[in-house]
Amino acid sequence: MKKKLEGIVVGDQMEKTRVAVVERFKRHHLYHKEIRVRTRYKFHDPKNESHTGDRVRIEECRPLSKDKRWRLIAVVKQAAG
Repeated sequence: MKKKLEGIVVGDQMEKTRVAVVERFKRHHLYHKEIRVRTRYKFHDPKNESHTGDRVRIEECRPLSKDKRWRLIAVVKQAAG
């Protein structure tokens, strides 16, 4: 099974490559407080469909470049404006 994540596009300056931030919550091992952890993923967008602020669903794939290991499945919600 390939991993699927949902995040928000924060960078669309590159051609056919976008950057998404995926947010998850993690419990601190000692203090048991919820901590927000954000991870940035570069993903492949062959048609340049997504833009900054869009909510997207991405899926892991074979390495496409040095940093790209994810590809766009769908734009879930477009940014207002």
